[in-house]
Amino acid sequence: MSVDEQIALSNFSSIFSLEGKVAVVTGGSRGLGLHAASGLLQAGCSKVYITSRKKAACNEAVAALNALPGKQPGAQAISVPADSSDMKELDKLVAEVSNTTDHIDILFANAGATWGEKFDTHPENKFSKVMDLNVKSVFYTIQKFTPLLTAKATITDPSRVIITASVAGIGIGAIGEHSTPAYSASKAAAIHLAKNLAVELGPRHVLTNAIAPGFFPSKMAIGLIEAKGGVKRLEKYSPNGRLGKPEDIAGLVVFLGSRASSHLNGVVIPTDGGAVIRGRL
Repeated sequence: MSVDEQIALSNFSSIFSLEGKVAVVTGGSRGLGLHAASGLLQAGCSKVYITSRKKAACNEAVAALNALPGKQPGAQAISVPADSSDMKELDKLVAEVSNTTDHIDILFANAGATWGEKFDTHPENKFSKVMDLNVKSVFYTIQKFTPLLTAKATITDPSRVIITASVAGIGIGAIGEHSTPAYSASKAAAIHLAKNLAVELGPRHVLTNAIAPGFFPSKMAIGLIEAKGGVKRLEKYSPNGRLGKPEDIAGLVVFLGSRASSHLNGVVIPTDGGAVIRGRL
């Protein structure tokens, strides 16, 4: 093999492009899901379905996304409200998406919940809610969307499943007055689920990977951020001196949805500036 053949890359200029791709983002009306949806749309997706439990929040997010100046002509975000913790709602979600597309290329399984309370009084119903939404619902969302994911997937152009885990599933989550045992355990389970599905769905030309965010200022995280001493303290603790930004999630999800990541399957990518390897606060 010649040197020229060894360094040849086909269509490198489009290696991160998502032109024409169809994506579904659960938990897409705010926070990490909305950041990711913005990136997917601006990277070239023709359709990005936004789903979360609240219809008004979905509609508001879609209006903002469709006003983005960076998306391709004709590209659109589409609101499909659904409660991911309800199996009937999931069936309805898949049916509604199927009404306007015969396939999807990217599923960002991002819907999730947390609960913080000390060990001695941690309520059973909240523990169950977190585990159900962060693990069981993720599995069944992927299961129910698999026919659409495999509809046009090939070995050279596989579909993608991206699961939102957390560094709390790699290291240790919050303990003490605001402990999050269910959240931490659920995110560890989500990581292992991604690995199982990578092997299960890989032969069907669906790649499954997980992202493990650290602290990103958001509605769900802000309470714990304050309990940990606030943004400034956490920024000083992070080896790179800051918390997560919207572009950090958007860029990572676009990468995992693009041709650039087509040989990644079953990986877990922490995005926390290195805080998890530094250890506990």
